[in-house]
Amino acid sequence: MGAELDEHDLGKNRLTAEQLDALIGKRNYLDFLNSRNEMYRQRKMKENPPARDEALKLMAQEPNLIRRPIVIRDGQMVLGYDEEGLRKLVKL
Repeated sequence: MGAELDEHDLGKNRLTAEQLDALIGKRNYLDFLNSRNEMYRQRKMKENPPARDEALKLMAQEPNLIRRPIVIRDGQMVLGYDEEGLRKLVKL
């Protein structure tokens, strides 16, 4: 779409639970869990979602548990691959 992005590789530069908490803010933390992740499925997080603090710790320990990409522009965020949402961000 022609937008320039700053990239943060979560595998190489993991976010702490505190950083994740700040990133998520008042949004629903469950939206940030990657339902395709093996840990998500094994722990049956859809049926038994973890508490926010536990989810933040798990995402900090296992970055693949974080739904990606996370694209932020001018305070707006698109979580996961959402072509329509990304198009709206580019137009800001």
